[in-house]
Amino acid sequence: MGRPRNFEADAVVERAMEVFWTHGYANTSPAQLAEATGVGKGSLYNAFGSKRELFDRALDRYDVAGTELAQAILSEPGSTRERIGAFLRFLVDTDLSHPDRRGCLAVNTATELAGHDPEIRRVVRRMAEHTLGALRTRLEQGVRDGDVRADLDPRATAEFLLTTISGLRVMARSYDAPTLHRVIDTALTVL
Repeated sequence: MGRPRNFEADAVVERAMEVFWTHGYANTSPAQLAEATGVGKGSLYNAFGSKRELFDRALDRYDVAGTELAQAILSEPGSTRERIGAFLRFLVDTDLSHPDRRGCLAVNTATELAGHDPEIRRVVRRMAEHTLGALRTRLEQGVRDGDVRADLDPRATAEFLLTTISGLRVMARSYDAPTLHRVIDTALTVL
């Protein structure tokens, strides 16, 4: 009979997510994961199977948190333009506030792995669809409320905004807030 676990799996996944987010999948070592989580390598692999399985769990956690965040910010009172602007500014300002300027875990994963890993490509696409859904819902509300153009295509506009978000998250690694906020202001003119 094995020893009982003496760690909370969700907390371990959260801490592992932070390491993957900062270093990327390939540049994260088992030793870094063990140090960050406070769980020995053997126990980590017994609990999660492999580095990849732990990474998959970390991506799922990031997806849930990101979807909840998008829905919360976009559903607050205000016009569609105000809420989408607030969402984009929150993402940029959060990225800029982190000392490592690590950007977005989903975007980082897409650039690191999605080009040659079909499963990761599906996961990143699923994550993007969740954010697209939140944006599209807010844009549809804006059309109903009359606070965006009546001829606006919510799906196409959500895709444009998601592409803008991805670019902003990459640019946040090397640009300053005024530049990124100008990009956001320009993007909002499509509404």
